[in-house]
Amino acid sequence: MIRPCNDGDIQDIYEIINDAAKAYKGVIPDDQWHDPYMSSGYLTSEVEDGVVFQGFVDSDNNLLGVMGIQEKCDVFLIRHAYVRTLARRQGIGGQLLQHLCQNVEKPFLIGTWKAASWAISFYAKHGFKDVGPKETVRLLKVYWSVPTRQIESSIVLADDRWKND
Repeated sequence: MIRPCNDGDIQDIYEIINDAAKAYKGVIPDDQWHDPYMSSGYLTSEVEDGVVFQGFVDSDNNLLGVMGIQEKCDVFLIRHAYVRTLARRQGIGGQLLQHLCQNVEKPFLIGTWKAASWAISFYAKHGFKDVGPKETVRLLKVYWSVPTRQIESSIVLADDRWKND
């Protein structure tokens, strides 16, 4: 079942993100890897900045996956999409993505690491396409607040509502 996350879920969101992000270690540039991958302070600042999480819970109400959405002017950003390691490959990420994207007319953008081939494949399977290197840089500067080094190592994918000017 998918439900909105609330303040009481912050610790679980933090644990899910840092558990799942271990897949990045040794894959993304070493200078971009942190342990923990996302600090609790950064997670709190993301929520304060408008990232709204939805969570997938099992029959015992255990949070197994999370995906954030953030409205930015004329688009929605998918932010911080993670599934606990023990619950991967069960369709949880796909259900969360489908849930967030339904009944919305604005385009969706997703930024991820270029080296995270599994994430890029996941989004491509769900209809998202690489916007290209120049548009990636432009979009990351317009809609995200990430350092230049992260921009160099990232890719942006868009759904079919995105019109590349």
